[in-house]
Amino acid sequence: RFFVLNNDAGLLEYFVNEQSRHLKPRGTLQLAGAVISPSDEDSHTFTVNAASGEQYKLRATDAKERQHWVSRLQICTQHHTEAIGKNNPPLKSRSFSLASQGSANSPGVQRRPSQNAVSFFNVGHHRLPTGKRVPIMQPDHLVDVREMMSQAEGQQRDLIRSIECLPVSGHLTSLDQDLLMLKATSMATMNCLNDCFHILQLQHASQQKGSLPAGTTISWLEPKISLANHFKNGAAQNFPSEVNKPASVREEQSIAEPCQLAREPEEINPDEELEDICDDKEDDLGAVEEQRSVILHLLSQLKLGMDLTRVVLPTFILEKRSLLEMYADFMSHPDLFIAITNGTTPEERMIRFVEYYLTSFHEGRKGAIAKKPYNPIIGETFHCSWRMPKSNVATDAGSNFSAHSPSEQVTLSKDLEGQTELDYYTVKFVAEQVSHHPPVSGFYAECVERKMCVNAHIWTKSKFLGMSIGVTMVGEGLLSLLEHGEEYTFSLPCAYARSILTVPWVELGGKVNISCAKTGYSASINFHTKPFYGGKLHRVTGEVKQNTTNTVVCRVQGEWNSVLEFTYSNGETKYVDLTKLSVTRKRVRPLEKQGLFESRRLWQHVTESLRDGDIDKATEHKRALEERQRNEERLRAETETPWCTKYFLKEGDGWVYHKPLWKTASAAQTQQTDTN
Repeated sequence: RFFVLNNDAGLLEYFVNEQSRHLKPRGTLQLAGAVISPSDEDSHTFTVNAASGEQYKLRATDAKERQHWVSRLQICTQHHTEAIGKNNPPLKSRSFSLASQGSANSPGVQRRPSQNAVSFFNVGHHRLPTGKRVPIMQPDHLVDVREMMSQAEGQQRDLIRSIECLPVSGHLTSLDQDLLMLKATSMATMNCLNDCFHILQLQHASQQKGSLPAGTTISWLEPKISLANHFKNGAAQNFPSEVNKPASVREEQSIAEPCQLAREPEEINPDEELEDICDDKEDDLGAVEEQRSVILHLLSQLKLGMDLTRVVLPTFILEKRSLLEMYADFMSHPDLFIAITNGTTPEERMIRFVEYYLTSFHEGRKGAIAKKPYNPIIGETFHCSWRMPKSNVATDAGSNFSAHSPSEQVTLSKDLEGQTELDYYTVKFVAEQVSHHPPVSGFYAECVERKMCVNAHIWTKSKFLGMSIGVTMVGEGLLSLLEHGEEYTFSLPCAYARSILTVPWVELGGKVNISCAKTGYSASINFHTKPFYGGKLHRVTGEVKQNTTNTVVCRVQGEWNSVLEFTYSNGETKYVDLTKLSVTRKRVRPLEKQGLFESRRLWQHVTESLRDGDIDKATEHKRALEERQRNEERLRAETETPWCTKYFLKEGDGWVYHKPLWKTASAAQTQQTDTN
């Protein structure tokens, strides 16, 4: 069949073939409320699950085409799902009860993705006096519903508290299967009702938009937390000075705040960065063992295949860094990265890239215990750099791997302080969270002296798989070697957190491809997951070949976190022990010099609390950050204000750094030519 996406109508139409597309379609599928999901069975298949219950299973020609279709379908689905709430008129009757919510158009719109709408209008930065109602935005019947739902939420919390206060052993325990099911279903019921209330709020807001008189101040109902008191990330924020201002003034400022952020890219001076002394290994189970009942409770509410993107996971499973910083840690072998462009032939450069690629994952993990990095807040950034002595970078076809031990490498890094600029290369790194739903990160690294850079965008998708959690890294990276005019595209493997009830550990899995269109060389790498019986952990195999002649020029096998064996076409073999491979510490600015939205400053209170073992305090700080993000997102949705990124620009289906080396180098060359 020949499928056509009708964006305007929100329909997926199909015809017998392309020639018959001018005729009436053989079938249509409404995309409003649909769920679009790539299949785990291969890299080509995806499914469209309509709100009506119909399901289409489709297969693209390759992974890239699948991603293109999935992205377009999801955008169209989201647009038409949100349009349901905006286009349907609000209820006109003043008499309103919870029972009436289940009628009318609600079944068609309850399938929209949950947006945790409990506090859709709990957005303000101040608390109104008890009992005060604001008639500008809230009609009486919606206020009545909000009060009734608040009572229901209180009763549901009391129920949960009563169950959790039961003993963990005996005739009736807090882990009783029926009680766990009662907790899950009561929570699901409240979430469903809150989704309905969220839709009603959207309907009324869309009716009110543009009809308010000039100068009208929008006020909001009781916030869950006082963001002004929670979100303190340094002396730059002088919240106490605003306490005496009128509530309306503070509210107007908070609404405008997302648009008033410094969206102009900041040039980071590497000389302001200092060698990182932070070394947070995650080898201690600690709170994970103590909070086993919390994990069991969480698992009781999850279903196989459930998307975990919107699930709030407990704080004690977090590692002490943001996902953006984790991407930076993949660059901890800058000597191998720089050495790629020093290869004398296209074959050697491809092999060097594969060698660097496979050695990057080991240092990206902080210890053997599987913990989750912080989910970046939209607009969050991370900056760092590395300095590498030129004498440590391989320049010929010999060994690409430094013989220095990790302790020797630290000494070398300190010795750099006395060297001149010409004695070392600088690799600069910047990452930014460019989207919240879906969660997409962009990162970029460059070495100006060697005229090379890498740009990537990654959409992390997590799923519950029973006793493990799978994370798919959707996206693509591009390495540019400007000296040779070569571009290498690559993808990332999936990650799995196994044995989440005992000692969780990380496993990589899936097939990734690296290719260079100009030279015709490509690499295929398989990260093997451990079979149920027998087999080795963390096994990886791969080969590099010349596509024109289909000749294999290099094979690799081993473990991605232990020893890798490279066998070349000339018969030579090289072994790389990743546990002994030198690591260059990244350089970061001190916290006091970082911006409010830079990762370490943004999450500093969460990190400090985790280091102190104060899980409750860490959870409180984490919740404050997440609540702020939700509130600002809702305000942008209401005012239809798009989010403006700082360092990355949308190009097609991907994100590209605003000033990549291939553009700046080309501009400088053009300017030099004009001068001559």
